[in-house]
Amino acid sequence: MVELRVTPRPLEVAAELIAAALQRVGPGARLGIPGGSALGALRLVRESLRPELWASLRLTWIDERLVPMSDAASNRGDAFRGGALSKEQPVGSMLPLVLDGESAAAAVERASAAFARDFGGALDVAVLGLGEDGHVASLFPGHAVLASAGLVSSLADSPKPPGGRVTLTLPVLARPAVQRIIVAMGAGKRDALGRLLAGDPAIPAARLGPVLVVTDQQLDSTKAKETP
Repeated sequence: MVELRVTPRPLEVAAELIAAALQRVGPGARLGIPGGSALGALRLVRESLRPELWASLRLTWIDERLVPMSDAASNRGDAFRGGALSKEQPVGSMLPLVLDGESAAAAVERASAAFARDFGGALDVAVLGLGEDGHVASLFPGHAVLASAGLVSSLADSPKPPGGRVTLTLPVLARPAVQRIIVAMGAGKRDALGRLLAGDPAIPAARLGPVLVVTDQQLDSTKAKETP
């Protein structure tokens, strides 16, 4: 099931929905965050969420590129550079999927163990971007990584550069209890949004289960709810 929110303020509306979901969970909520433009919503969440709830969050990434944090392609680096995360307002705990200088195999082993231990192998809230090809996290259409059964997996041949990535797997992101919020902005996402609404199983986004999608794109759909 896809619930669609169409709004000229996608980041603000997404931030309100993310904050509400975290508040429902309460202290110690487990949050997965993406890279890219959807990160702008997290900065607004940090500014609006009760300080004690923010300070108790268990936070990790939906996926990360296998690059140093200082690299412009680093999702973790981008979160700090863009103000979504701040050293002055830290969360309760943070689990990077990739550490500087770490091999893909070492990252998967470390992150899998920590995710199982510190997150119970699950998320409460997952914030996701949407690729123009319908990918989420680093789960690309037709790629072997979709069949990964563990908690964390890696790929060396991402169709979108950089090729080396570490990602949470489809079984983690598709768990029924996860509140999934997709932020999809720009005309380039219209085709993927249409395929998602149609339930096209060829795109990973359609294999997640129920999702709440916030977009600035008007689509012909009875599932759409306009939000000012």
